[in-house]
Amino acid sequence: MADGAPKQSYAERVAGQLIEQLEAGTAPWQKPWNPNVAGSNMPQNPVSERRYRGINAVYLMAQGHVMAQGHDDPRWCTYKQAEAQGWQVRRGEKGTSVEYWQWEKDEKGPDGKRLTVKLDRPKVFWATVFHASQIDGIPEYEPPVRTWDPNERAEALLKASGAWIDHRDGDAAFYSPASDRIILPLVESFATDDRYYATALHELGHWTGHPSRLARDMTGTFASESYAKEELRAEISSLMVGNELGIGHDPGQHAAYVKSWIKALKEDPREIFRAAADAEKIHGFVMAFDRQYAQEQEQQKHDQNRPTAKVQEEHQAPAPVPAARPAPAHRQPEMAR
Repeated sequence: MADGAPKQSYAERVAGQLIEQLEAGTAPWQKPWNPNVAGSNMPQNPVSERRYRGINAVYLMAQGHVMAQGHDDPRWCTYKQAEAQGWQVRRGEKGTSVEYWQWEKDEKGPDGKRLTVKLDRPKVFWATVFHASQIDGIPEYEPPVRTWDPNERAEALLKASGAWIDHRDGDAAFYSPASDRIILPLVESFATDDRYYATALHELGHWTGHPSRLARDMTGTFASESYAKEELRAEISSLMVGNELGIGHDPGQHAAYVKSWIKALKEDPREIFRAAADAEKIHGFVMAFDRQYAQEQEQQKHDQNRPTAKVQEEHQAPAPVPAARPAPAHRQPEMAR
């Protein structure tokens, strides 16, 4: 075991806490998230300005008992990082361990040039981090200023994905691997647009499992063990995507999978590591479609700042007034794909 490793394995500790929370219905992906603040729940390091990823993100989100104050503050950092900033971890505060794996290392080649070598077995490192509520002197958290419309951004992402989305009467929402289609209820059946997009992006997470995309095991039938494992990946990834876009997270009907999740984690604590790693891959795959939207927004800003001829301004037709809740283009039958 590497120096500084905790007596109980990280996997056992993480799985043990998540099993307790699953039984209580308080695991991070079991709780709805209000889309008032973009990125409010995703753990991040205020010094490196990077977010924690994979299992470390899931584990830190599960530390609600640590965050006695400031549940909306996602900042975590090490003692040394805090000290270097002039902040002070309060005496007696207990830190939370996170784990890092290094799969590559730099070496000098025969010609003296630096080479990146892949390791047969990863090097494991541990770090102890503290939540902002445990640190004195840290500036008050300032949530990021949202400069986009979450629903507009989610709609653009869905369109850019090219996913085939069918809308039908009823309350069924699912992805069909056989037809490679996402089936959703009619938009009118959703209480809000946020709920619609949260559901659509959850199913888009399943859609990434197709052999032509991320190629996960999609053969499980409803309520089977493999189906529950896939659902766990989609739940965690939709939490990540929902936070980033600012549309929130709707845990939906997860009760049917809780027993299967608990069973899987008890039998193999590292299953939550694999699930979190796959969720990160899903998040990355889905958010890649968001880049097109961001590029278009930048281009629009550039065009708006460009001076125009007065004659163009005088003859420009007035902008149409949008309806209160216009149906997105991809919901129309002719634009389903």
